[in-house]
Amino acid sequence: MARSAYLKIVDAKGDPIPAKAYAGPYEGAAYGRRMSTWGTSTAGANTTLFSSLGTLRARSRQLVRNDPLATGGMDTLVANLVGTGITPRWLLKDPDLKAEIQELWADWVLEADADEICDFYGLQSLLTRGIIEGGHMLVRFRPRRPESGFSVPLQLQLLEGDHLDETYNSMAPNGNEIRMGIEINKAGKRAAYWLWKEHPGESFLTSGDHSKRIRVPASEIIHVFRPLRAGQLLGTPWLASVIVTQHETNQFDDAEIVRKKGAAMFGGFITEMPGESVDYPPLGKKTDDDSEGRDVVALEPGTFPVLPTGMDVKFSNPADVGGGYEAFTKRQDRRAARGFGGLTYEKFSGNLEDVNYSSIRAGNLEFQRICKQTIYTVLVFQFCRRVTQRWVDTAVLSRGLIMPDYTSNRRKYHRIKWDIDGWPWVDPLKDVQAEKDAVRSGFKSRSQVVGERGHDSEVVDEEISRDNKRADKHENVYDSDGRMTDKSGKAQQLIDNEE
Repeated sequence: MARSAYLKIVDAKGDPIPAKAYAGPYEGAAYGRRMSTWGTSTAGANTTLFSSLGTLRARSRQLVRNDPLATGGMDTLVANLVGTGITPRWLLKDPDLKAEIQELWADWVLEADADEICDFYGLQSLLTRGIIEGGHMLVRFRPRRPESGFSVPLQLQLLEGDHLDETYNSMAPNGNEIRMGIEINKAGKRAAYWLWKEHPGESFLTSGDHSKRIRVPASEIIHVFRPLRAGQLLGTPWLASVIVTQHETNQFDDAEIVRKKGAAMFGGFITEMPGESVDYPPLGKKTDDDSEGRDVVALEPGTFPVLPTGMDVKFSNPADVGGGYEAFTKRQDRRAARGFGGLTYEKFSGNLEDVNYSSIRAGNLEFQRICKQTIYTVLVFQFCRRVTQRWVDTAVLSRGLIMPDYTSNRRKYHRIKWDIDGWPWVDPLKDVQAEKDAVRSGFKSRSQVVGERGHDSEVVDEEISRDNKRADKHENVYDSDGRMTDKSGKAQQLIDNEE
């Protein structure tokens, strides 16, 4: 917004006060020579997106399609946010009921996708890619008939944010206000989504009516995005802050490649020596004529062409890119990596030449903290939580789960611990020892350590118990069995507690 759009401040007499008189001590709020070219805006979160989202989304996708760093960065970010899946563990005291629910969930995971392309955890990855590239994604519940054969008659349909027209602002027939394609009721809550029946970017592939919107109740839609401002209705593509940097860096690289390519195309130049007469045509293998009708001598590896009298050869020596090329491009990649969801430069570029144990561990810990924030506040809260709540409701209604107290105790069955795919240790020996010390000191529980590795402690304990019973049955003793050996592999001494 231009400076003239701000309210003028006047004194008691109504006379305007010069800006420099009330600018205060903050240089960032000044309008002097240094700051006069800085364009700013006081637009709200949704007004900012209203005119920019379509272009940002298109350019973001173009970067991921064509920029290898953006492509690799996308894959790395999705792999760290989702991995092999964000899995639910029901917090129930009844082990048999918990096992029944977990088994039914495992069956439904394979049937979750309405397009039958991914399992539920594959949908998590696809959803995450969509909100990074396009800013937001929509998930539509698709109830199925009980006779459909599904373990739970429910599926999920992923829709790109393009289905929601951010330029659609109107009044719904029921009197609710429609803002950016989202219908808001009198209480200020989302009542419905007005979606394009077909994807607006694929009009040439289908014969459907692309000008028609359909109203879908908000209860049937999960809207997933990373909120950055209060009151934000739609999400911003995560690459928004790096689009210009990456585009211009790519142009710089392209120009440098073209310059080097053009210079390398010339092996050398044959020149006429001053004062010498030249006999044409020259000897040697001949190709097309040049612009002046003279033959061109093609130099091949291992050959010794004889030049005519009066001619000399000047070999091409193209200029190098310069010592500052690598430092400059690395600087730009570091800036882009920081804006790409918090990726470290090493993860963004795949360049590990300057790292050591301490630096890569510190970078990983910071990046993992950012990932966990996104996982639990966006992916789990907005998407996974809504899916499991609807899934349990549907399972009970379809008699897939028999829980007589479900209606009066619904929240009990919605208490879930979500386990993420743990990150591998940088130095397993040091990190395992640190975890052991934390458990022995009471700073952590075994369940917490196992959970951070992406596993369920109850499942791990059951597997260990089965392994021990099998080993005892066959009279096998392993160094890993703490009941039989100490950590050095020596046999444990049995302690007789009898008096």
